Amino acid sequence: MIVVAGEALIDLVPHLGRGPLAPLVPKPGGGPYNTAIALGRLGEPTAFLSRISRDTFGQELLEGLRAAGVDVSHVQRGDEPTPLALAALGPDGSARYSFHVEGTADRLFTAPAELPQGTRAMAFGTCSLVLEPGASAYEELLHRAHAHGVCTALDPNIRPDLMPDAGAYRSRLRSWLPGTTLLKVSQEDLDWLGDDPGFWLGLGPAAVVVTRGGEGLSVLTRVGEVSVPVVPVPVADTIGAGDTVNAALLHQLSVHNALGAEAMAALDEQHWRDILGFAARAAAVTVSRVGAEPPYARELAG
Repeated sequence: MIVVAGEALIDLVPHLGRGPLAPLVPKPGGGPYNTAIALGRLGEPTAFLSRISRDTFGQELLEGLRAAGVDVSHVQRGDEPTPLALAALGPDGSARYSFHVEGTADRLFTAPAELPQGTRAMAFGTCSLVLEPGASAYEELLHRAHAHGVCTALDPNIRPDLMPDAGAYRSRLRSWLPGTTLLKVSQEDLDWLGDDPGFWLGLGPAAVVVTRGGEGLSVLTRVGEVSVPVVPVPVADTIGAGDTVNAALLHQLSVHNALGAEAMAALDEQHWRDILGFAARAAAVTVSRVGAEPPYARELAG
């Protein structure tokens, strides 16, 4: 089972126009939440680990997980409100966010005493690793999973508005990497961090995957680099595309029995082309739809 740990929130997405006063439509979201939904839709046994509000939005978030076949038995509940992310869309469909997260449910997440039974891999990232006190609980889980030999995947998904001290965040990110098996970053993340993928690879991960928007995806391992192009489609927006890539990578690594540092490091170029190509096809489906709507396995068959 793959366990995804992190925030679930509501994206407020512009509808019928992209101006500042366009009507807003609430959509389930949050990087970890989208990753869990995508894994479930791909048929991967998946559990979600988070703290979700008991309000109406929180109930809808839980129903979305259940509908995707995700195990929610480890989800904590709270009376705090659901976090909100206001999305602003650019002409190319790219999204920028402003967040409303003070006093929200996920910030009070506490690390469970034990990892869920049958955990083969854990995925972390986005706001949940920034907003305290919950961030320290997720960080503790990442280190504990690594210590137990569990494959760990990290997508920092940088949100500068939530990081008043960029230097402190960069230092903290570096402290996570020795416990990270798979690191996925966007070119935007790398530009903000000011480092190249080879630097991050040297700090611990067995593989670093970089998404470069319309320029495709690459993976860097200790034996070289492999790249694949994007699948060209009309873009509705890019919401959830990176999260879909996270899920597709983990799913295909599972298919190749490579959810582990040694097995991942042993993958050859053809295996990585298959894994990255699958992720590119999955992301293409997501960007062709409004909001974070990752594909089902049947949509990627063949």
